[in-house]
Amino acid sequence: MKPILCLFAAAWLGAAPAMAQSGPIPAMSAEQVAGMLDGGTRLEKRIDGVLNGDGDIDTVLVGRGEDRRSLTVWLAYRSEVDFGHQPVGTLQLDPYPLGDADLSIRKGVLVIEDLTGGTTATQSTYRYRYDSKAERMRLIGLDAQNYSRTNSHGTVKLSWNLLTGDRIVERGEVNDSGQGDQAIDYAPAKREKKPSPPLYMETTPTPDSLLEAL
Repeated sequence: MKPILCLFAAAWLGAAPAMAQSGPIPAMSAEQVAGMLDGGTRLEKRIDGVLNGDGDIDTVLVGRGEDRRSLTVWLAYRSEVDFGHQPVGTLQLDPYPLGDADLSIRKGVLVIEDLTGGTTATQSTYRYRYDSKAERMRLIGLDAQNYSRTNSHGTVKLSWNLLTGDRIVERGEVNDSGQGDQAIDYAPAKREKKPSPPLYMETTPTPDSLLEAL
């Protein structure tokens, strides 16, 4: 039994340095990212940064396939035996964007900017913060605008702060009077309170549905 115990101890001690991670957990490698994407899905955009303030590098991926497109947040983790990345939120995006999504991380807030549609387009900006209690990505802000890229009709804008419930709605009509340089004439903004229970990536309303409801 003694040799077996020694072998076990040696194996355990030999494995310990490989399991430990003294510095920040690094961003996913290209090979790891490829393994996270489903078959037939290509990488549209990625960003690496710290989302929960622990100094470890988290990774956000946007994958696009035929008739599907989604964003997933992979949060770095470490335990007594291993370390790596685990999913903490997935957002279903419009499968037919007018360009790649733009991603940024600002003071721990993930900002997603997306342009979808056609001649009539919707510009959307989502803001998420990691909720450590729920262990999910919480929606804290959403801005959306529906407009004509050829100025053939009016526009409607929505800015919603979900932490305070404040919403600002702006409407504009095409300036066909021939006066002024602005293509769109905006009416005074309407401010209102729209409290909401916590919304997360998976329960995020689509920008188009919010604008249509206005």
